[in-house]
Amino acid sequence: MATTVTTPAAAAAAPPRRSVFLGIDVGTGSARAGLFDELGKLLGSASSPIQIWKQGDCVEQSSTDIWLAICTAVKKALSISGVAGEEVTGIGFAATCSLVAVDSEGQPVSVSLSGDTRRNVIVWMDHRAIKQAEKINSFNSPVLQYCGGSISPEMQPPKLLWVKENLQESWSMAFRWMDLSDWLSYRATGDDTRSMCTTVCKWTYLGHAHMQHVDEKSSRDMEACGWDDDFWEEIGLRDLVDGHHSKMGRSVAFPGHPLGCGLTPDAAKARKFCNGEFTLISSGVSAELGLLTGTPVATSLIDAHAGGVGVMESVPNSEAKDSDDDAICRRMVLVCGTSTCHMAVSKNKLFIPGVWGPFWSAMVPEYWLTEGGQSATGALLDYIVDNHVASSHLANRAASQNISLFQMLNNLLQQMMHDMETPFIAALTSDLHILPDFHGNRSPIADPKAKGMICGLNLDTSERQLALQYFATVQGLAYGTRHIIEHCNEHGHKIDTLFASGGLSKNSLFIQEHADIIGCRIILPRESESVLLGAAILGAVAAKKYSSLREAMKALNAAGQIIYPSKDPRVKKYHDAKYRIFRQLYEQQLSHRSIMAEALS
Repeated sequence: MATTVTTPAAAAAAPPRRSVFLGIDVGTGSARAGLFDELGKLLGSASSPIQIWKQGDCVEQSSTDIWLAICTAVKKALSISGVAGEEVTGIGFAATCSLVAVDSEGQPVSVSLSGDTRRNVIVWMDHRAIKQAEKINSFNSPVLQYCGGSISPEMQPPKLLWVKENLQESWSMAFRWMDLSDWLSYRATGDDTRSMCTTVCKWTYLGHAHMQHVDEKSSRDMEACGWDDDFWEEIGLRDLVDGHHSKMGRSVAFPGHPLGCGLTPDAAKARKFCNGEFTLISSGVSAELGLLTGTPVATSLIDAHAGGVGVMESVPNSEAKDSDDDAICRRMVLVCGTSTCHMAVSKNKLFIPGVWGPFWSAMVPEYWLTEGGQSATGALLDYIVDNHVASSHLANRAASQNISLFQMLNNLLQQMMHDMETPFIAALTSDLHILPDFHGNRSPIADPKAKGMICGLNLDTSERQLALQYFATVQGLAYGTRHIIEHCNEHGHKIDTLFASGGLSKNSLFIQEHADIIGCRIILPRESESVLLGAAILGAVAAKKYSSLREAMKALNAAGQIIYPSKDPRVKKYHDAKYRIFRQLYEQQLSHRSIMAEALS
């Protein structure tokens, strides 16, 4: 096919293109793509499932499968929204903080005991490296003070150490170790620049080494000066320091930084955009993404952090004028999906035991990020519901009514409140208490060995009993979030407003219970797909539509519904009592552990 070049006259005659920003989010179970206009409104979105392998504490995925799912989701989103590929002005990626291994040719390197070469991703929730995390924490390195005092098995150093100790051949073959969102931007552009978000939050990179690099000119091609080489040598991973840290990141950049010359021809075979002009190199659509070669691609974010970017400035119009440095520091974002991340920012660094951070510029540039979390929220609700004998029958009823199973449970609880004449809905669980640490406690206790507890079971196997167990689990998760917020405020934060996003934020019962239990209003964003919006905002910044990430957030975030705590003093008294029991459950568990450890000694 002949190559043609657009002339200045032809370019001048062409009608102005609208700016559409593409956000791509890879979650635990699917890849999603969303297209947003210049007002931050969602034009269309689509998803595609991704494969996952689970065996014990090992949870693995395939980067090849993930990329194919992304391509499918992007093409579906373009079709659904009626957006042409050439209208996409900028692209941003967000993904779980999973660990990807590739060789020198960019091909997958297995991280699985099965030896399956497809399985080159250790998923964020994988807990195979608990012993390695304990070993790393025993050295008490100074970098650990920026991880809440101890490193989690969900972070990358323990996982890397596990691979070195258990899969020597894979360790030798791996040429790059990357966070999943960094691998996605690398796959799209060929630029190996890592994100300040991923490296700081999951790799112990000290982002504040770049405090002098906040402007665009000085941030371009920043050398990775925040690695603590002594830490990597001390924990037995000195070989990752070799080659100027090339295996884990020789350069880093702030979120939203444009990478390379944008999409490479391999990722988007259509036209090339560079230096402000488009050059036609092929009239065919891309075999992969259906976008223009050269479309700006941004340095990425972890998915939860993209959710923060997509919602943190979603204040009502009446408050927008007062949205200053102090206002943003009184907010916490809850990104509620398979797990929940709790993120707040501050102008000064706040060291909070058991809570990750402070991470400089890991989400909002020039702010310190505090990151709490619960390792299983949506996953725990699914577990509680799916493993109850009444689940399948209730699911069939929900399907016949064309509503979700969780909406069916919420409706059932409302009916039970009326039938039992309870003073308020929360009182239904007065005899049922749940500690939701079924996958350990990430914050603020930072105990990966913590277990879930249920107090108040009986022989009832009815749908109503299932509804109560589900409801008590929702409350347990909300008590856990209250614990995190109280702990953060005790250590310097002044959080008084919550923003919620993610799949669970669409559950009205889940959100109202959080408001009642925590005692804060919860602002929901106008656009429910805040992680996709956050990723799209990165693309808008990379395309130079905004001068900074904060400016783009203010322009594209918008508030939706506001949920207020109950004004009934009985509700507060009730939840204060259940919260005391919640806190006691973990103390009892520690006592039980001690008794059994002594018995086995």
